[in-house]
Amino acid sequence: MIKKPITIRLSSGLEARPVAMLVQVASQYESEIYVESGRKKVNAKSIMGMMTLGLDNGEEVTVTANGKDESEAMDGVEKYLSSPFAE
Repeated sequence: MIKKPITIRLSSGLEARPVAMLVQVASQYESEIYVESGRKKVNAKSIMGMMTLGLDNGEEVTVTANGKDESEAMDGVEKYLSSPFAE
């Protein structure tokens, strides 16, 4: 299992379209991927779960990946969340 803090760098934060794209990125991997903000932890492959976090640009989240492709999954999610031009 890998656990890593990541700062969101998406210019509009995690609104509907960026959340949908994050779910697409996370769904490419077999590993379980969770995003945690404050006391709430949600499955990164769940659009509804991710929307409940209401995250903005500059906020820090903790991402957890667990599975046989966890390193690749973490890299993919981090690359997406850290890129201001990924939207």
